[in-house]
This record gives sequence, C-alpha cells and structure tokens, in this order.
Amino acid sequence: MFTDIEGSTYLLQRLGEAYPRVLSAHNDIVRSAIEAQGGREVSTEGDSFFVVFPTAPQATAAAVAMQRALADHPWPDDAPVAVRMGLHTGQAVIEGQTYVGLDVNRAARIAAAGHGGQIVISSSTRGLVEHALPDGTELRDLGEHRLKDLAHPEHLFQLVIEELASEFPPLRSLDARPNNLPVQPTSFVGRERELSEARRLLEGTRLLTLTGPGGTGKTRLAVQAAAEELTGFADGAFYIGLDTITDPKLVASKIAEAVSVREESARPLAETVKSYLTDKELLLVLDNFEQVLEAGPFVSELLAAAPGVKGLVTSRTALGLYGEQEMAVPPLALPGPTSLLDAESLSQYEAVALFIERALASRADFSVTNENAPAVAEICIRLDGLPLAIELAAARIKILSPQAILQRLHQRLELLTRGARDLPARQRSLRGAIEWSYDLLEETERRMFERVSVFVGGCGLDAFEAVCSPGRFELDGLDALGSLMDKSLLRRAEGESGDPRFVMLETIREYGLEQLSASGEAEEVRDAHAAYFFDLAERAEPELTGREQRRWLDLVSADHDNFRAALNWATERADVEPALSAAGALWRFWQQRGHLAEGRTRTEELLRHPSAQPRTAGRFKALSGAGSLAYWQNDYDATRRHYPEALEIARELNDRPAIALGTSNMAFARLLEDDWEGAQELFRESAAVSEEVGDRLGQAQTETLIGWTLSRQGDLEGGLERYERGITLLRQVGDRFALADSLGAIALLYTRAGRHEAARSVSLEALELFEEAGNKSGVSYVFEALGELEGRLGRFDRAIRLAGAGDAIREVIGGGAPPELQQVEDPRRMARERMSDEEIDGAWAEGRAMSIEEALAYAREEGGT
Repeated sequence: MFTDIEGSTYLLQRLGEAYPRVLSAHNDIVRSAIEAQGGREVSTEGDSFFVVFPTAPQATAAAVAMQRALADHPWPDDAPVAVRMGLHTGQAVIEGQTYVGLDVNRAARIAAAGHGGQIVISSSTRGLVEHALPDGTELRDLGEHRLKDLAHPEHLFQLVIEELASEFPPLRSLDARPNNLPVQPTSFVGRERELSEARRLLEGTRLLTLTGPGGTGKTRLAVQAAAEELTGFADGAFYIGLDTITDPKLVASKIAEAVSVREESARPLAETVKSYLTDKELLLVLDNFEQVLEAGPFVSELLAAAPGVKGLVTSRTALGLYGEQEMAVPPLALPGPTSLLDAESLSQYEAVALFIERALASRADFSVTNENAPAVAEICIRLDGLPLAIELAAARIKILSPQAILQRLHQRLELLTRGARDLPARQRSLRGAIEWSYDLLEETERRMFERVSVFVGGCGLDAFEAVCSPGRFELDGLDALGSLMDKSLLRRAEGESGDPRFVMLETIREYGLEQLSASGEAEEVRDAHAAYFFDLAERAEPELTGREQRRWLDLVSADHDNFRAALNWATERADVEPALSAAGALWRFWQQRGHLAEGRTRTEELLRHPSAQPRTAGRFKALSGAGSLAYWQNDYDATRRHYPEALEIARELNDRPAIALGTSNMAFARLLEDDWEGAQELFRESAAVSEEVGDRLGQAQTETLIGWTLSRQGDLEGGLERYERGITLLRQVGDRFALADSLGAIALLYTRAGRHEAARSVSLEALELFEEAGNKSGVSYVFEALGELEGRLGRFDRAIRLAGAGDAIREVIGGGAPPELQQVEDPRRMARERMSDEEIDGAWAEGRAMSIEEALAYAREEGGT
C-alpha cells in the first residue's frame, strides 16, 4: 500500500504553524490502522506511507479504516485532509530495510493515479478481496489504464465506502490526454532528482534538451518526464523517435506522422505541421536529435509558430538554438570509494538499485549479500553509473555471479584504455560494456548479432530468418533471437498487427554495424536485406487494396524504415532495377498512409539514377507509381510527364498487363485535359487487354471507369449500367479499395439520377470499407458526396456540415482525387436561397470542427437522408 495527502503543499501554506499538528494526527490515524491489521510500515517520506501487509484482505481493511477515521476527524475549517491510497498484490524482494521489485513500483503508480479520499486497487488485489470485503464497501470497475510508469495497462478498481465520497475525477493516468508515449518493458528506477529537475526546467522554457553520451538514459528520462507532465498539456504529448533517420528533411515527416497530420498538395509538409500546431497545447518529445542537427532551425520555427507547444529533446549535443535550455543527464548515483559495502547501504544508490532491479528480472532468486556486495558496487563504478551498461551487465546474472562478471568486465575495460582516447570516458566505458557483452557470445551468436544490426527500427521473425540466415549456421531462428534477447542485445516489441518485432537499441546497433563491416560480410547482408524488402514490397502490392488491406498497410508501415534503408542502399549499387519495381509497388502505401511527397521524391530519385535509364519493366513500374503519386498531389504536369513514358515502355516491351495499366493511367491524363472521348477510348483499350490477359480486377475497374465517362458525356443511364456491372465484378474479385472507391463515385451518379435511397446505401457501405482500412481520403470524398445528396434533398444544414467535415479531412491529409474531375456540387451554393450567410458559415464551421468519429456517426444517423 502507498498513501499520501493530496494537496499537502497547499495545506502547509494555508495552515502554517498548525500544519505539523495536522500531519501528526494524520500519521496517528494511518499508523493505528496499519497496526490493527498486522501491517509493516516500510518507509515514510513527508506525508506519504509505504506499507506491506500479510494478506490483501488485511490491507483493504486497513485502507477502509483509515478513510473512515480521516473522514470523522475534526480537521481545521476549510482544510480537510484528503488521502489517496493505492493497493497492489505481487512479488517483492527484501533489500536491507526496504522492498524492491516491479510490483513495488506498480503499487506506487496506482496510488499516484488516484485522488484524495479514493482507494484504488489492482486486478490482482481485487481477485483476492472481492469475496472478503469489509462491511459497507463494494468494488467499482474503473477499466484499464496505462499508468505513468509506462508499462502494460493495469485493470483498476475503486473500493467504494458507504457514506463517504465515491465520485472522483478521472484517474491521473496516461489515458487522461492524447499521447503515443511508448510502452516501456522495464520500470523507471532512480533518477528522482533528474526527473524533478527536468520537470522544473520544462515549466520555465519552451525547449529543453537533455544531453549526454549514449547509454546515460536520456530517452527513458525524457519519456518519463513527458508522462509526468502529460496532464499539463491539453492536446497531449507525442514521442518522435529520430534514431532511424539521418536526413534532416524527414523530421517534419516524423512529427507529422506522430500527431496525425497529413501533407497538403499546395504547400510543404513543414508548413502544414506548423499550421496544425499553431493553436495546440502539447509536448513534443524529439529523441536522438544528434543525427539530424541541421533540422534545429525547423524546431525553432515550429515553436515560434505554435506558442502552446513545448519541445523536450534528447541529443548527444545541444541543438544550439536561441532560448534552448540544456540539461546534462549525469550517470546514476554511485557509492564512493569509502562507502560501507554492505547490502543494506548499497541498495540506496541509484546505480546499484538499477542493477538489482534488472538482475531480479533475469534471475528471480538473486539478492545482494554481504559477500557479493563489493563486486556489485565495483561493477556499477566500473561502468560509471551508465544505465545501459548496467543493464547489459545485470542481464549476465542469469549465468554468472557478480564476482565473475566483475572479473571479465575489469579485463575488458583495462584493454579499452588503449584506444578511442578521443571519446569521452563514459562513452568508452559504454563501448566496453557492449564489446564485453559481444565477446561473451558464442561465435554463431556473434554472427547473428552482427547481421541483425542491419535492420532499422526492428524486424519480424520472417525478416530475421531471411536476412540473417540462422539455418546456414545450424541455428534455429527463435533460439537465436531468444539468446540475443536474454543478453539484452535485442528487445521484443509488439507490432501493430500483434506479431512480435525484435528491436535493437541504436547504440548497440551502431556497434553491431561496425562489427558487420569488419567481418567483410556487410555487402552480402545489406544485399540480402534489400532483396527481402524489395520482395516484400512486391508481395504486398496486391494486398494493399485487397481483402486484408488494413493488415498489410500496417505491416508495411511497421517496416517503413527498413524500406527506406533498402532504397537508400540501392542508390549506392550499380543496378537499381529491383528498387524501381519495389518503389512502384509501394506507391499505394505511400498514398494511403500520407507519405505522398516522400514516396514521390524517392521514386523520382531512383528514376534519375544512371542505371535506371534503360526502358525496363522496373522503370515502367516506377514511372507509373511516380505519376500516380503526383496525381494524388494534384501535380498534373508531373502526371502528364510520367504516364506517357510509362506507356511507351510497356508497348516497347509488349508487356500486355503493363499496357493495360499504362493505357488506364493515360486515360486519366486525358481526363486532366478535359478530353473525355480520348479517355474513354483508352479505358476501352485497357479493358480489352485486361480481358485478354485474364485480369479480372483490371476488367472490373475499367468497366466502372467507362461507366463514369459515359455519364459525364450525358448518357447517365448507360453509364450507370456499366458502372453497376463493374461493381458486381469488383465484389467478386475482392479488391476492397477499388470497391469502396467505386461505391463512393456511383453514389454521386445515383444522386444525379434521383435514386436517393440507392445513393445513401452505397455511401454508407463505402464509408464502412474506408473506415475499416483507415483511409481518410476515401472517407472525405464520401462525406462530400453525401453533402451533395443532402443538398438535393433540401436538408442544407446536414449537407453543409457533412461537406465541411470532408473538406477538413482533405485539408489535413494534404490531397486526394482531383476535385476538377469529381465536380461534387458545393451545398453552400445550393443553400444560398434558403439560408443566410451566417447560417451557412456556422454549419460549415460545425462540420469542419467534427472529429472523423463524430462525422461518421452523424452521416449514419437514421432518417438522415
């Protein structure tokens, strides 16, 4: 159990000299209840208590008794004492006079999430007390919450006491504000002073940079500070990891991705990000900025444009910006050379506490004894209190004693004094810890460690086995991964699809890459890495619009940094043909996930490569992708430049499927020139070739497109007939993107034909498909189509709100299908004779202010159309 008085600082200021008497009365009440239930007071600090009990029912009985006694006590007028309490049941280890372990930290976080007068308990405690509750009490389910220790969610309950307050504000958890702060696999140990200082500095500055060499724990400290400060930012806190990029131009893209901003076709993404953040109150955590220092001015411009935004940066060096507050992150507190090296005194030092915590995670029966205490202290001292180095050493407790670890570590550090003298001492120590851990690996494990370092941002099991080839070294892939994880060289993370991913800290990865280069196998492994991801791109291409569209989009997104690395490597090679094909295969991912500019830039860079000039199938595919990305950016000149060359290559190669795609693309280029007859001719040619090669998807799509051109040329009924035939084929083929896109388009044709119920039905089906895939551009288009439908029915308020919601989404994502071709009627113009300008502007603003979820619910309202 953890308890503390809520607002104790305020009480101290209000009561002055009377506060010690109030605190003494509070302490007596708490201690009386603890003693009555057989509890043990582990420690106190100010007004807070840390208590352990033999059983969970005894702990809950004590908490209830405390709250009742506190409520009955005659506190000074206008100064009631409200105490929050947190209870959790789990394992802990006695170290000296205290308890340590993950469950101890969990209990403290549960208490910190509550409010004065509230008792919050964990699911493990609830399971032990739900049938043995004190009289006059009951449990209330508070749901799952991510606590500020950033570990896995905890299912929490409130112990409700009759006649006492039972309604409280939402828990102070990470769910209180929007955020993407990453789940941490381990608890936050020590660093109380640094955490407090970081929070204090953040209150008085717009830009705080935590500096220090790799391995000092800058990232963990920054993320924890963000979690602690989360409730102070109305629009939340967002983590942006920069460890996988080296191009400063991608910083804006990384920020945009974290805060869900999409680029706009009419202006650079950096300007869109600044505009979006102008009126926001949020915290940006920019991690590993040393790799992109040239992006510092952009951060400065962003903060100037957004007065409610603050930046918390980690970097090995300061950014050198005006107004920047630098905070050097020191090593963890260490015992001095004259410290008493007994178990009880050592556990008070942060570095030793971290070693103990991580060692317990590796071996549950580990403990610091008077016999091994000197070795534990010396390990931490030799590693200069660097958290990463200590964690690496503690992981070896599974197989080595502290004395054995010290012997090996001492030998390694002695050798390190002879080299790399231009590096800071701590960095040499960290390097030594990593090198020492590397030297303890078996030869085959070393090969796996070197090879897995080629992945950027982690990898899945299939990628590991394909690129690292464990079978070639007579290793099982899972065993090899498990071995590296056991030694803290790899970490397991959950992918968006639920599949495991294996991630390497960037500091360790850099060392691994050095060893890979020294092995002479770097080129071979990089080639294998590129080949795997180019093949994955080709395999993903048809799936990005198919029945499992969302899963494949998430899969490609998880490995986006690996695709980037593979494409970068390709530009260094003599042959970029596979990269051209991969870039062409990825364009639908870039389009749907808001990476239009990056995808187009990468593809066009490949197209300019000297080895990309032959008129090959790869060049055709890259040109098709580049033209399509330009189309969605509404850069029609580029579209008209890329599509014709692509079709020429297809005809030269007599590649019939490529000709079908190329003629269909060229038809769109004709549409951009308002040549509807020429477009229809090309669509018909594409349909014929698709039928010839048995491409049912191509046949279905061109059937709908022919219907579209017929309707635009005045044959609405004939166009609808062809369109409906195409949709029937699409349902059979199973391409969800093409089906949703066609349903959204035919909704407009139904509206203009007066078939309003059909228009509503297909619109709602399209919305469902687009929403399921996370395709905001599709949702936007359907909202606009529904706006025209509502307007034609005379329901102008709804029409304008829906169209406004669609317009807002289009603005955020930065593009979409060319409005010049869609020609959706603006309901604001339709409403001029029925509504005043003020009413129209008000409805438009209300629609633009809706979230996507609100707008979807509004569109689906029964009887809406």
